[in-house]
Amino acid sequence: MIRVLLVDDHPVVRRGLRAMVDELPEVSAVGEAGDGAEALRLLDAGVRPDVVLMDLQMGAGMHGVEATRRITALPDPPAVLILTTYSTDADILAAVEAGATGYLLKDAPPEDVAAAVHAAARGETVLAPPVAARLLGRVRAGRPALSPREAEILGLLAEGLANKQISRRLFISEATVKTHLVHIYGKLGVDSRTAAIAAGLAQGLIRPV
Repeated sequence: MIRVLLVDDHPVVRRGLRAMVDELPEVSAVGEAGDGAEALRLLDAGVRPDVVLMDLQMGAGMHGVEATRRITALPDPPAVLILTTYSTDADILAAVEAGATGYLLKDAPPEDVAAAVHAAARGETVLAPPVAARLLGRVRAGRPALSPREAEILGLLAEGLANKQISRRLFISEATVKTHLVHIYGKLGVDSRTAAIAAGLAQGLIRPV
C-alpha cells in the first residue's frame, strides 16, 4: 500500500483529493496538511508517507517550493509530487530544483494521478505533458535560466515592490537585491525594471499579477 500525504490550503480540494486517492488501487491517504509547515509537523510527529502530494501556492502559509526543499532534505524523505494549477517556467524550475520528483496539473485525470503516484513511489520522475513541453521548449529556445531566488525577485518586481521592500520581504540586504537584479537584467537582456517585468511575462517566467 502506497501512503500519501495531501498538502493543500483549500479544505474542499483536500477532501476531493482524499476521496480520489482512497479510491486508487493500492494507495491510501495517511494525512492532510493546510500548508508546508503543517506537513513538516506531521512528518516530525511520525506520519510516514511514501509520497507527498504538494500544492505550490498556499496563502500565507509555507509555500510548496520551500516545503519541498525542507522535506527532501530530511533523512530518508518521501517523494514529493507537485499537484498544482501553476505551470510557469519559474514555478516548474523552482519545484524541480527544490527536489520534487514530479509535477502534475490539477486538471489531470485520476488515472494519470494514480500512475504518477505509483511512479513517484518507485523513485521515478513524472512530468505532466504540458509541463514536459514547457521544459523542452525552454531548452530549445535557450531561455534564460533564472535561479529560484531570481525568479522570486522578478515576481516581486512585477508586484511593484521597491528594492527596500523586497529586501524586507526576503530578509536579505538591499545590496543583495541589487546584485540579483544585475544578474536578472543580464540573463533577460534588459536594462530596466519595466523591461525585466515585460520580458518575464512574455517568456512565461512570471505570472501576471
